[in-house]
Amino acid sequence: MIKNTCFFGLIGLVICALSSCNVSTTAESGVTDSTNIVSTNGTLSEILVALGFEDNIVGVDVASTYPASLQQKPKIGHNREISAEGVLALNADLALGITGMVKPEVGEQIRGAGTRLLLFDHEYSVDGAKQLIRAVADSLGQSAKGDSLLTALNNDLALADSIVAQSEGKPKVLFIYARGTGTMMVAGQRTQLDEMIKLAGGENAVSGFEDFKPLTAESLVAANPDVILLFDSGLSSLGGIDGLLEVQGISQTNAGKNRNVVEMDGQFLTGFGPRLGDAILELAEKIHK
Repeated sequence: MIKNTCFFGLIGLVICALSSCNVSTTAESGVTDSTNIVSTNGTLSEILVALGFEDNIVGVDVASTYPASLQQKPKIGHNREISAEGVLALNADLALGITGMVKPEVGEQIRGAGTRLLLFDHEYSVDGAKQLIRAVADSLGQSAKGDSLLTALNNDLALADSIVAQSEGKPKVLFIYARGTGTMMVAGQRTQLDEMIKLAGGENAVSGFEDFKPLTAESLVAANPDVILLFDSGLSSLGGIDGLLEVQGISQTNAGKNRNVVEMDGQFLTGFGPRLGDAILELAEKIHK
């Protein structure tokens, strides 16, 4: 059996879905060429760059990996473990975060030091992605660029939908979060992964629980997925496909027997931002091959 457990924030990309994507402040943007911005979330960082603020960004969280140029920016840590000191040390004028990820006491410290903090809700869905882009663009005075981003996203989503509609069957997909064999969790309902699997025309191989639970050989064999999905970093931590197949129970599943293992970049797969349509399309093509 899979035993229930807290996920302990293994990855900031996998949290409970929130209800809307409206900015939590009505303050005017006040962003100029000299404004120093810190982003505490990878999807927010992508949106900032797409809106033309890359040069303003002076610090990002560790999940801010796209575009690649962001990897050269100073890091302020994991998005759920951001400290006020890390933000303020970068002389930030403005910090952006996701509601529920920035701890209330940290937010108070940031604002108390005179740095503006904008928090946004983020629902992990197609509508949630659109609402987040709109909220960030409007709050920073870039509504026109926001319109352009949304048009591009809608085009990408339409293409992805057309590919999914042409796909035959609904493969059972099991997402495994791995950091070596010592940490292996499966994604249940109300996770980004569950939503992405459905959007790509697949079916989550496990059900009856929300969030994440430890992987066990018994539950793995019972689920019998057609496809096993991992972050590329997770598969690498196991030693690639050959290492994954050595995990008890994997080789007994349809996915294991057929070596049907899919890997994707974590931020790309679970970001629910401007690249959502591309991510759905890539996942659909890989699970329906």
